Amino acid sequence: MAQQDGPVLVFANGVLADSGWVGPYLARAAAVIAADGGLRHLLPFGRRTDVLIGDLDSLPPGVVAEEAAGRVIRYPGDKNETDLELALLYAVAQYPGHEVLILGGFGGRLDHMLANILVLAHPRLLGQLIRFVDDRESAWLLTADTPDETTIPGAPGDIVSLLPLGGPAHVLATTGLRWPLQDETLAFGPARGVSNEMTDAVATVRLGAGVVLCVQVRQLSVIS
Repeated sequence: MAQQDGPVLVFANGVLADSGWVGPYLARAAAVIAADGGLRHLLPFGRRTDVLIGDLDSLPPGVVAEEAAGRVIRYPGDKNETDLELALLYAVAQYPGHEVLILGGFGGRLDHMLANILVLAHPRLLGQLIRFVDDRESAWLLTADTPDETTIPGAPGDIVSLLPLGGPAHVLATTGLRWPLQDETLAFGPARGVSNEMTDAVATVRLGAGVVLCVQVRQLSVIS
């Protein structure tokens, strides 16, 4: 049963290796959306997606869209958006206030994976509660418009990378990291913000300017 206060799950057509971590996310989801071929990740669970969206050129063989989804939103193949982009735009419009979690957004073709990550900077998505998740990694965008500071729950030893996108980013302060950043600018290009390490159960980042991709690699597989 859908959880009204749970996250909205968007399944992309990337790599998704399930070691038992996907089921708990499905159990507490407010809605499940499949971006075209991302539907294949739901088949082992026998789960009918609430919405299937895209040009539907990557559906698993033998799958009938109308039988696998509560609603099908079909786009022409000649379009400017990726299927994941369309799914995310739909999710934030139809489920305002819900966190959107992307599963299967990593791996596969490099251009697709980069496009998946960079689409978070879309003007209609920037600042929304959207995260990529798998069993050990998560990634999301931080902006200077984020109120106060961003809290990163985890555990000592977790890796946290802060990667500026589109230009430099000014980090006002961090806490809970082995190599703290205080009133420092991360330049676009150099790898200054890669592979920091959590020293506490919670780390924080306060951004003054710019946009930063935050990537967390957990030492243990957990749902957060």
